[in-house]
Amino acid sequence: MKRTRGTPIVLAVAASLTFGTACREPAPTQVLREHAEVVEVVDGDTIKLDFAGVRQQVRLIGVNTPETKHPTKGVECFGPQASAFLTHWLKPGTRVRVERDTEARDTYRRLLLYVFVATPAGERFVNLELVARGFATALSIEPNTKYQEMFVEAAFDAQRHSRGLWGACP
Repeated sequence: MKRTRGTPIVLAVAASLTFGTACREPAPTQVLREHAEVVEVVDGDTIKLDFAGVRQQVRLIGVNTPETKHPTKGVECFGPQASAFLTHWLKPGTRVRVERDTEARDTYRRLLLYVFVATPAGERFVNLELVARGFATALSIEPNTKYQEMFVEAAFDAQRHSRGLWGACP
């Protein structure tokens, strides 16, 4: 491929527009398969992580939990339980592994990530656990659909067995 003098400048401008150098967020290669530390659970599908001193709000990809802090929806059925479950799994200081999919951020500028936590039984996929145990429904938003089939299968199984919100909410 022939290189021109303008190429590095174009790439640098595109990178800063996409990932925002002013807000000190991790570059996409740092977030793709990286470790972070849990700072706080905001609600059932949103957390705050620390990436080597850079704190980021994170929306878990592929899942949707009932609301607990939405300004107009109020507290929805099984929302507090979903938040409590996530808080139990992701206590502050817990080290997690994260994976990014195609899009880095949502419209609220939250990082979009898959989160994995080490347990004595091995690594557990937090996003999938939320769906499989009935604390969340599957939510597929293109282009971030890497694990979509797993989430849908887990949701059908949770619904079939009336787990979590499937048994508690009308």
